[in-house]
Amino acid sequence: MIEQPEFGPLLAEGKTKLIYADPDDDNLAYMVNKDQITSGDGERRNELAGKSRWSTITTANVFRLLNEEGIATHFVKQINDTTLLVRRCKMLPVEQVQRRIATGSYLKRHPGVSEGTRFDPVLVETFLKDDARHDPQISPEDIVKMGLAKAPEVEWMAEQGRRVFETLERAWANVDVTLVDLKIEFGRDSKGDLLVADVIDNDSWRLWPGGDKTRMLDKQVYRNLPTVTEQDMQEIADLYALVADLTGKLKI
Repeated sequence: MIEQPEFGPLLAEGKTKLIYADPDDDNLAYMVNKDQITSGDGERRNELAGKSRWSTITTANVFRLLNEEGIATHFVKQINDTTLLVRRCKMLPVEQVQRRIATGSYLKRHPGVSEGTRFDPVLVETFLKDDARHDPQISPEDIVKMGLAKAPEVEWMAEQGRRVFETLERAWANVDVTLVDLKIEFGRDSKGDLLVADVIDNDSWRLWPGGDKTRMLDKQVYRNLPTVTEQDMQEIADLYALVADLTGKLKI
C-alpha cells in the first residue's frame, strides 16, 4: 500500500501513535503508528524498526474481525503500511482489561490467587489512564462519579469488552494460540456514541501458543527484559512480525 493521504491538523500524540484530522470530514481521523515500544508508563522506551507497520497490520486485521461481528468500532480502513482511517473520537481516559487467565499484575493485586486460574465468565477490570499514578484501578461507580459515562454505558462497555475478547479468543484458538488477556479503549464519536477505539496490536494482549506461557508472543517479552540489547530487539521484532502475519489468518 503506497497511498499517502493529506492530513489535517495534529489532534493528539501518544507514546506510539499520532492522530491527525481528516481535512475533508470532521467525523474522520487518521491514526499513524510509530516505531516505538514502551513499558513501565513510558520509563523504558526503544525504537523498534518496523513496529509501526506490524501494529497497523495487526490493528486492521483485528478490527475487521470485530466489525464483521457487528461490534461498534472506530475502524474504517487501512490506508497504507502505517496509517489507518478511523472515526474521530473523544477518547475516555480509561483502559478496560479483560482476563481469561490470572497472571501478571492481577497476581500482585490478588496474591491469594494462583497463576493460571481461569475466569469464566471473562473478568473485566477498568483502569484510569494516569501514568503519574501508575494507572490505578477504578470501579464502575467511580466512572459514573467522574462523569465519564452513565451507569448503562458502563454496563454496555463491560458487555462489549467481553464480546471483543470472546471474538478474538475464538479466532486465536483456531491457530492454537491462547488469548490470556486483552486491553481495549473506548471513545465517543461525533454523535456521542461509544465505540471500541484506539489500537489493538501486540502491545494489547498476552498470547500463549498452545497455552504455554514460556512461548509467549507478545509485549511481555519486552517488559520482562532486565536490560535491552540489540539482539533482544531483533527477537522482539521477529515476534511482532509473526503476530502481524498470524492475524491475517484469523477467522471467527
